[in-house]
Amino acid sequence: MRSARSRVQNNIRWLVVILWGFLGIVALRYAWIQLVQGDELAERMRLQVGEDYSLQSPRGAIIDRNGRELAVSTMTKSLFVDPNHVENAETLAAELAPLIGKTEQEVLDDIAVGGGFSWIKRRMEHSEYEAVRQLIREKSYGNCLGFRDEAKRYYPNDVLAANVLGFVGTDDKGLDGIEQAMDKYIKGEVTDTFLYTDRNSRPILESIFAKRRYQGDQCKTIELTIDSHIQFIVEQELDKAMASTSPAAITCIVMDPNTAEVLAMASRPSYNPNKFLDYPSESWRNRAVSFIYEPGSTFKAIVAGAALQEKVVSPNQVFVDPGYVMVSGRRIQNWNGESFGTVTFTDVVKNSLNTGFAQVGLRLGGEKLMEYARLFGFGEPTGIELPGEEPGILFDPKDMGDSDMATTAIGQSIAVTPLQLATAMSAVANGGVLLKPHIVKSIRNVDGSVYMETEREEVRHPIEPVTDKMLIGLLEEVVASGGGAKAAVKGYRVAGKTGTAQKIREDGTGYMDGRYIASFCGFAPVESPRMVVLVMIDDPLGIFYGGQIAAPVAGNIFSQLFRYMHIEPQGDELLGLEDEEEQKPPSMQPKPRQQPKQVYQGNVPNGKVVVPDFAGMSIREAVKLATDNGLKMESEGSGFAAGQSIEANTLVDSGTNITVYFTP
Repeated sequence: MRSARSRVQNNIRWLVVILWGFLGIVALRYAWIQLVQGDELAERMRLQVGEDYSLQSPRGAIIDRNGRELAVSTMTKSLFVDPNHVENAETLAAELAPLIGKTEQEVLDDIAVGGGFSWIKRRMEHSEYEAVRQLIREKSYGNCLGFRDEAKRYYPNDVLAANVLGFVGTDDKGLDGIEQAMDKYIKGEVTDTFLYTDRNSRPILESIFAKRRYQGDQCKTIELTIDSHIQFIVEQELDKAMASTSPAAITCIVMDPNTAEVLAMASRPSYNPNKFLDYPSESWRNRAVSFIYEPGSTFKAIVAGAALQEKVVSPNQVFVDPGYVMVSGRRIQNWNGESFGTVTFTDVVKNSLNTGFAQVGLRLGGEKLMEYARLFGFGEPTGIELPGEEPGILFDPKDMGDSDMATTAIGQSIAVTPLQLATAMSAVANGGVLLKPHIVKSIRNVDGSVYMETEREEVRHPIEPVTDKMLIGLLEEVVASGGGAKAAVKGYRVAGKTGTAQKIREDGTGYMDGRYIASFCGFAPVESPRMVVLVMIDDPLGIFYGGQIAAPVAGNIFSQLFRYMHIEPQGDELLGLEDEEEQKPPSMQPKPRQQPKQVYQGNVPNGKVVVPDFAGMSIREAVKLATDNGLKMESEGSGFAAGQSIEANTLVDSGTNITVYFTP
């Protein structure tokens, strides 16, 4: 009896031990799950009912001054793959590739990344999205393919203002132009959140509404000073000029001189920012702010202003033009190599005489030349709201010799940007006040309220109003009856300055033979300036003088802008468009064709040749005559010979290089 009871008690004890052991194991397992594996298991459970999403709001818009959209963003679908759930990669790639414009190998490479997530195609077109969505339904690919919402940037006007706008990379980051400069204001918000999803990663329940209502509240709208209509006029004229002059590039700026707001800024070659990767990176460049060059005679407007302000010259002061001057052993001659005789300073400016400006440069001296260059904004960035702006190059006055002063006065030996020159000309147009240029007019909040507005900003007063008035009179003469006549518009008063500058070699060691930059910079109407127009043509083929190829482009732009801005003509007379032959001084008039003559008297020593008279010849005739006489010849201009660098009947060494100047 006792033995049976003892066994029962013993069994009960073992049962208790086993129960306690089981409870201990359960407790240990519970502790292991909660304390050791708790976070991992919780994350696995969380991912079974939903996913982490990055919700992105659209990027802020860029509009012109009239509210026209230049850059906008919309939400699009991006396709991803979960490589862990792909059963047959080759089949999936073969079916998917043609729907999204990729090769099968590219899709296979995306799948081969491994892990649980890999992008296949980001920011798809809507037609691509619909095609892939249909494939997922038909082939039951919902376990391995899915979509995410991302913002995509569109430029509705394609190439219009492309070099100003820039473009956006795949991560919604501005990479050039306004997109880059204003990125912190217009970049879309990204918020990480958890969305409940079904087995195909589609948001469910309240997640659907959270996803749809998220638009962000920080991205702003950028309003530019650009006028799309003016921009279109400019780009249309640049396209025509590209076709007619075949240059390496062209740049144009239109600016309001009273506010320094940029109304248009364009470069050719350009690109379509919707497909920027299809174009060479050089075409992305905004040459208006990033290209530096010797301004040539356009810079003489600044030198003339400095000389008038310092009273080293007056409009009616008489100069004697010998055709060339020697400065510290350097020969500086007029564009046609000929003398204009006794002239006034007004004639010097009107006919862009290098000899006169060389004398003026020496009178001013290096200190004053560089002082006024800086007063007009050269040698430092303007501070416009665009990336990549160059400061230009000026001399240290302490390093300037006489020849440096003379060449600076004719626009050589220094380097400027097109924007600097347009800004300086705006100062001339508005009475002598240098303003800071702007291309951003305002930044607006999502609700349309103004976050920031750009105001007129005075920098300094380079010259006094009375001086400026005299300078404007000189520049008006340039267009009315001088080298800038092709920029004139019937019934309107236009002022400006042309320029023709040799291109500097890339290594900076000298000039390129036969390579030039032609330009014109001016403003109108003179009585109340509303616009400054700069046209710069880089390395044109054939005719290369600024007055011949840049001024007409500016004239066409002026003419169209007068109509667009409803600026009425001041009279019926033709201002600045007199008969072209009558405009030119006698030394610039093309001489009648005649037989070449060689009037040197006496025996010609061995190794010597006599320079013939090329007057009135075509380029082909002149080249043949020079070659027949043992000379090397370079031509400037087109048409018929009107001057030459070495006078006829001069005895020179065989093989001497001679420049012959041609005019239409």
